[in-house]
Amino acid sequence: MFADLAWAMGQPGGEAGGQQGLASFLPLIIIFGILYFLLIRPQQQKQKRQKEMVDNLKRGDKVVTLGGIYGTITSVQTNFFTLNIAEGTEIKIRKQAVSFIQGQVMDED
Repeated sequence: MFADLAWAMGQPGGEAGGQQGLASFLPLIIIFGILYFLLIRPQQQKQKRQKEMVDNLKRGDKVVTLGGIYGTITSVQTNFFTLNIAEGTEIKIRKQAVSFIQGQVMDED
C-alpha cells in the first residue's frame, strides 16, 4: 500500500525544482558581482599601485609615512628605508610604512 503511494507522489524536485533552486541563488550571485566590482576589485588595484610605488622608490625621493612623518630617503635596504627627517636626524622605517611621495596628488578611490 505505501509503495504505491510513494510511486504516485513521484520524486521531490524534479525538473522544475532544479530550475527554481538556481533562480533562488541568482540574486545572491548578482549581489556578489556588484560587491566585487564596487569594493573588492578597486581595493586590489589600489594595493597594486601602492606596491609598485614603494618598489620604485629610490635614494633622494621625498616621502610621507603613514604616521605623517615627512622625510627624504637616504638609504634603501631590502625591507627598510632610512629617512632623513631633520638635519642630523635619521630614522629607519619599513617600506610598507610609506604612504605617498611628496608632491604627488593622491587619488581618492
